[in-house]
Order: sequence, then structure tokens, then C-alpha cells
Amino acid sequence: MLLQDLIPAALDDWLYHDWVLWWLLPGIAATLIAIIAWAADRRRMRRSDPDAVGLIAWRDISFWSTFAALLLLLAALRGWLNAS
Repeated sequence: MLLQDLIPAALDDWLYHDWVLWWLLPGIAATLIAIIAWAADRRRMRRSDPDAVGLIAWRDISFWSTFAALLLLLAALRGWLNAS
């Protein structure tokens, strides 16, 4: 059974628009990265040993992935409005 047999026709048409592949899916991925980085930074701020130094700058990753997610999702919204 092919993947195309499992996806309804309306969803199949929607999924292969350029704005979905180039803007929406990367925007969703950046949002997930931002949420994970925010949770890791919150965990870092509440640790019991404040002098322990981490290797990853979670605050920076959270900020930049939130910024990228905002731009990508706004571009996806623009593409969706122009596609209609």
C-alpha cells in the first residue's frame, strides 16, 4: 500500500503546495526546537548547583529558533493567503 493511498485527496493536494514545504513545515520544526530549548533553559536556571557550567547556550537557541519560527510561520500564512 502506497502512502498516497493512505492520504485523502484534499490533504494530498494541500501537502504539496510550495508554501507548506518551504515555510510551514520548517516553521513547525523551529517551534518545536524553541519549546525544547526553552524547557532546557528553564531547567538550567532551576538547577541545584548554580556554578555548574553547561555546554549548550539554551537561551540563545531558544531566542533564535523562536525568531526563525515566527518568520517562517508568518511567511507560511502569507503563502496560504495568496494561494487561496
